[in-house]
Amino acid sequence: MNEIFETEVYAPVDKPWGGYQDLERTEAWTVKRVWVNNGGILSLQSHKLRAEHWVVASGVATVTLDDKIFDLTVGESVFIPIGAVHRMANNHADTLQIIETQIGVGDETDIVRYEDEYGREGTNT
Repeated sequence: MNEIFETEVYAPVDKPWGGYQDLERTEAWTVKRVWVNNGGILSLQSHKLRAEHWVVASGVATVTLDDKIFDLTVGESVFIPIGAVHRMANNHADTLQIIETQIGVGDETDIVRYEDEYGREGTNT
């Protein structure tokens, strides 16, 4: 049986470090493509309502997860539990691209920021 799926096209969202584009959204999960420019670093943050799973599609991600810092290369992944303090950075020449799966009812408003290179403070702004 051939099924036809309707998909919504989501616009890319530019951020100071790169950007993201939702690929699919439901009430329970979201899948995104995230890119981080050379030298870009996301805020040190946690989420109150969602967990994340990051898979590196291209480039090298420098990941902070609670008290650990480590690199992930193409095909490697990391699970970010709800409440874990985390960030990713691109310290390499090529653009970093990851596929991010968010599990939970949170959206971009559930971010708690602890440090931010771009002057954003507190929750998502």
